[in-house]
Amino acid sequence: MRYILASNNKGKLTEMKVILAGLGAEVVSQSEAGLTLEAEETGTTFEENAFIKAKAACDALSEPAIADDSGLVVEALNGEPGVYSARYGGDACKNDAERVRLLLKNLDGKENRSAKFVSCISCVFPNGDVISARGECEGIITYAPRGEGGFGYDPVFEIPKTGKTMAELPAEEKNAVSHRGKALKIFEMKLREYNADK
Repeated sequence: MRYILASNNKGKLTEMKVILAGLGAEVVSQSEAGLTLEAEETGTTFEENAFIKAKAACDALSEPAIADDSGLVVEALNGEPGVYSARYGGDACKNDAERVRLLLKNLDGKENRSAKFVSCISCVFPNGDVISARGECEGIITYAPRGEGGFGYDPVFEIPKTGKTMAELPAEEKNAVSHRGKALKIFEMKLREYNADK
């Protein structure tokens, strides 16, 4: 079966292809499927936004579609940036580095550095069935960026038991502990169960 990934993010596409290859499934990005749709993320939760993106792609192509919505939740900032992680700071922040700087500035003087990364995956089928999964990774926000790997807030998100930021971990190690890695494992298990019932 073919699945549409409601994203053109190459990293997400690679991860999804690896996971679903074991199920004999083909995964293509929405652009590869000829879809230029950009669903408006109007949800207030990661689950809602993942569903909105997957449903829009499924409705447009009449094929099963998968979407991921993820972000950073910082305790001392009342859950910010949350669902706005990729748009944190609005037009004033044009890239990851500027969003990281804003985050550190907003945390200036705060002792509580607890945070978590959240990833929610939604798969919508043309018959209306929905499979969803959620993964979380607990950590702390560092005082300055460290590491060259990863993307987004990875350079300032330290996993206490490793003593390293996400950006300092090799990809394989990061995927084993990351929010998306955990969500993908749960999603794979649920999809296997779903397909077994068909």
